[in-house]
Order: sequence, then C-alpha cells, then structure tokens
Amino acid sequence: MDLPPGRLEDVTSDPAVPGDSPFRSEPSIRDEAPQFVLPLVVRIERADPPARTDALETAARAVLTLLADERALGDGEWSAAVRDWQDARIRKVVRRARGAEWRRAEALPGITVTGKAAEVRVFPPVPLDGWPKDLAKLQVSGTDLEDPEPPVDIDPTAPVIWQNPEVGMSAGKAMAQAGHGAQLAWWELSDEERTMWREAGFPLAVRTAEPRRWRELTESGLPLVRDAGFTEIAPGSCTVVADHPALRTVG
Repeated sequence: MDLPPGRLEDVTSDPAVPGDSPFRSEPSIRDEAPQFVLPLVVRIERADPPARTDALETAARAVLTLLADERALGDGEWSAAVRDWQDARIRKVVRRARGAEWRRAEALPGITVTGKAAEVRVFPPVPLDGWPKDLAKLQVSGTDLEDPEPPVDIDPTAPVIWQNPEVGMSAGKAMAQAGHGAQLAWWELSDEERTMWREAGFPLAVRTAEPRRWRELTESGLPLVRDAGFTEIAPGSCTVVADHPALRTVG
C-alpha cells in the first residue's frame, strides 16, 4: 500500500473535513496497512535528568534528523521501513534508558541527537510487535520530567511546536507529540525549505500556548495534530500545532 503523507487539509481542526491523516482517530485506509512504530529513547540518568522542554525539543529534532538522513531516503537502508511506517498510522513511542541500558541502545542502528543537555536516540521504524530486544525491555513510564527554570523567550523567526494548554501529557507522550508536529511541518515544506532547515541544524522551540493563542493557532491553517488516542489522552484530542515561518502565510 502506498499512501501519501498527511497534508494540511487532513489535519484541520474541523472534524467534519475529510482526510487521510495518519494522526486522525477515525477509521482510515491507513489502518489496513502493516503497522509500524518509530522508537525514540531518551537518556534519563537518575542523578541528572534533562529538563522537560530540552527533551521535547531534542525529540522533535531527532525525528527530523531521521527523516532527512540519506539512509531513510531513496534506496537507503532504512527507506523501506520509513515508507511502510508513513503508509500506516504514524506512531512514535518514547522509552527511557540509563547507564548500561543506554549503552546497549546506542549500539543499535540509529541516530543520537543532543540538545542543551538532553540526549535522544531515534531508530528506524519497526513493526509494532517487532521491537529489538534491547529496546523492548526499556520502560515507557518514568519519563516525567520538569523544567527547573521557565523556558527562555522564543525567537519569533524560528519554528515553534505549540502545545495545547488544556491537555496534560507525560514528558514521554509530549515528546512523541512534538515529533508528530515537526514531521507534519517537514511534509509541508518545499525541498528548498527543508534543505535550509536541515543545514541550520533544525532549530525549533516547543512551548505551551496561552489559551487564547491556542484557539487562534488551531484556526490558522498550520499543521495540527489530532492524536489517535492510543495512549494517555482521548482519541481526536488536538495536541500540537507546528508553526514554521515558511507556513505562516497559509490561510
């Protein structure tokens, strides 16, 4: 099965608008495809965990880094898995590791992305029931992170993944949602815009929107993630909006 990636009109905030977004909760032809998941592992050492916002931003950049990697493109060694994953529901699962667990995860094929202090390793997609043993043993719970200080002000010219202020999520869930938002923005950009973003090192920020600003964002035409509701939150919940400068004129 060869389905196109989700488009802006597929992830509109209006549930009456038809679409084939991999993030919508309604039944879709994507459900008929073999289901894959993108594994992400965040390093959380007991004595020195990363800040929450740093982890979220690093996870989003990790997803973008994999999507842009030559191994995920064309005839690259990960390309078939990435295509199969994008043909179905777009699932991401974040697990945590420390010490020897992290060293074993780093030994598997993947890419480690570093933030201010956070470290996130992203792996090529795997079947839902086909996780590598060293990743399958890692815990999903325990990714509750905090920001010891308020995040710094954002650069108004930089991409921002805005979080819904009314939906509470664990750090692991929020990392996956930030990755979803970054992926939708990536799909909407031209090749030239993607190249510019990649060459700049995928700068972005993840922030929680003020309620009034959130309502404006969901009506702006920017990429909006409606979660399928597999974990933590209700199906159809709007979780993040991807506000990339190149997409801000979409209306």
